[in-house]
Amino acid sequence: MTNSNTMKRILFFFGTIVILVACKQVQKPQTIHLFNGIDLSGWHVDVPDADTSPGIEKSFVVNDSLLISMGEPRGHLITDSVFSNYRLDVEYRFASEPGNCGILVHASTPRALYQMFPKSLEIQMQSGDAGDFWCIVEDITVPDMAERRGAEESWGIVEGKNRRIVNLTGGSEKPLGEWNAMKIECVADTVKVWVNNDLVNYGYNCTASKGQIAVQAEGAKVEFRKIDLTPIEKITPGSEYVFEGLSK
Repeated sequence: MTNSNTMKRILFFFGTIVILVACKQVQKPQTIHLFNGIDLSGWHVDVPDADTSPGIEKSFVVNDSLLISMGEPRGHLITDSVFSNYRLDVEYRFASEPGNCGILVHASTPRALYQMFPKSLEIQMQSGDAGDFWCIVEDITVPDMAERRGAEESWGIVEGKNRRIVNLTGGSEKPLGEWNAMKIECVADTVKVWVNNDLVNYGYNCTASKGQIAVQAEGAKVEFRKIDLTPIEKITPGSEYVFEGLSK
């Protein structure tokens, strides 16, 4: 009888461990609202023109629960924190006129390009070109590199070089004034981008795998109603991360 009770306790103990481990495995990562809908807590602004004109108009404001990039003066709104292995969900629109803007991932050294752009990889939001990659003193590889980046001798990551990598599709953006949904997944050295559920870009061998996240002020007024970050479980050495049929 004693041996039987002991065996039951052992089985119960190990059964409890299995249940706890299973519960931990299915627990979903908690989403971080990088933009809280109230103010710019967790962010800082880098606008070069403000160095000599501290009283100039603000490049980034919050109004009616929207983060608004005013477009001018040009610069960046940058997270205070550094992130890696995550999904970024962004909802944005050009409310009045088409124009230019972008989200930068893996940002680090400020003003590394043209004394304006932080070292990073830009996910383009410019009207008609959403999803392009722009290399800003960081680099990335994509399939069909020559077709999408031009002649190899022109490639580069600094001033005067071909830093643009054209996206995979056209026509993914909504009409002017409507909200667009952009999803960016950064896992290890890979970056994948969707616009309104269309896969628009995929790259690997990125020269950075972590950094800050930045929003541009680049000439056009853009409204953001969501900038959410959801951690993706860290990839262990030797594992492979698969993007819905695309793998590296």
